[in-house]
Amino acid sequence: MALETLPMLRLSTESISRLSGEIREMAKARNAVILAHNYQVAEVQDVADHVGDSLGLSQEAARTEADVIVFCGVHFMAETAKILNPGKRVLIPDLDAGCSLSDTITGAQLADWKAQYPGAVVVSYVNCTAEVKALSDYCCTSGNAEKVIRAIPEDREILFLPDMFLGAHLERVTGRKMHVWMGECHVHAGIEPEDIDEAQRDHPGAELLVHPECGCTSSTIYRFADTGLVRVLSTEGIVRRAHESDATQFIVATENGILHRLEKEVPGKEFFPASRGAICQYMKMISLEKLHASLRDDRYEVDVPEDVARAARTAVERMIAIS
Repeated sequence: MALETLPMLRLSTESISRLSGEIREMAKARNAVILAHNYQVAEVQDVADHVGDSLGLSQEAARTEADVIVFCGVHFMAETAKILNPGKRVLIPDLDAGCSLSDTITGAQLADWKAQYPGAVVVSYVNCTAEVKALSDYCCTSGNAEKVIRAIPEDREILFLPDMFLGAHLERVTGRKMHVWMGECHVHAGIEPEDIDEAQRDHPGAELLVHPECGCTSSTIYRFADTGLVRVLSTEGIVRRAHESDATQFIVATENGILHRLEKEVPGKEFFPASRGAICQYMKMISLEKLHASLRDDRYEVDVPEDVARAARTAVERMIAIS
C-alpha cells in the first residue's frame, strides 16, 4: 500500500535514481559505508548499505572496515559510531537531527542522580548523549534491554534512563524494581490507547506490534491480553515477527518510517500505522540531497572528545556483547 504516513517526496523518480546512483559511486570511491535507521525516509533507506535499529547499526559500525561512516539517523547514533570507531571519519548529513528523548537528560543531571544512589548500576538506553554514556555502566537498546537488566545481580540497585515507558516495561517483564528517569520520546509517547483502539476497529484480527517506548504499551497489553495478538518488540523485533508470524495483517505502533522496510521485505502482508501522526521530524531531516552533499562535501563530521569516548566505550561494548 502507499505510505500515506510519510511526507510526500519532493523529488521526481528520475532525480531519486540519479542522486542514488551518484551516492553509491561516491561511497565506493571513498570506501564509505552508509547506515540508515528504520525511521529514515524511504529513498535514504533504499540507498543505504545497512538499514536497522540502534543495536543493529551499532553492530555494523563496530565491525565495518570502511574508512568513512555516513550515519543517516540522529546525532546520538552518529556519536555511538564514533565512540566505537575513534580512528574513522563519521559524518551525519544534518547536524540538527537531534532526539527529544536524548535531550531529557544531561551528563550533569546524571552525575547528580548517581550521587543520590551511590553504588547503583547505571543502565542507559542508547538514546542518550556521549557524555551520558560515559557516566553509565551499561548501554542497552530496546532489543537487548531485558538481557542487560537480567545480567545485573539482583542485589544491586539500578538507575535506568532516560525512557520511562521502556523502564516500566522492563520492570514488568523482569520483576526488577528500578529507579527510572522520567524521560520520553515525543513520537512514541504520542501514540495513545485511542489510536490503538481505532486501528484495531479498522483492522480486527491484525497483530499489534508495539514498541516499548510507547506510552500506551501497558494499557495495550492489559486490554488485549486475551486476544493473543499483542507483541512488544524493538523495531528489529517487529521486522522479525512480520517475517515469522502466520498473520497477514499488522498494526505497527512505532515511528512510521519502518513501514517502508516492512512492505519491502515482507511482501504479501499488510501493515497499518497505529497512528498516522507518528512521524519524527528529526529522523526526517535527512534527505537524499543532504546525504549526497555529505559525501560530496565531506560534511558534517561528528567527533567525541577522547576522554568522553574512552569512558563511554565500555558501556557501549557491553551492550553489544550482551546482545
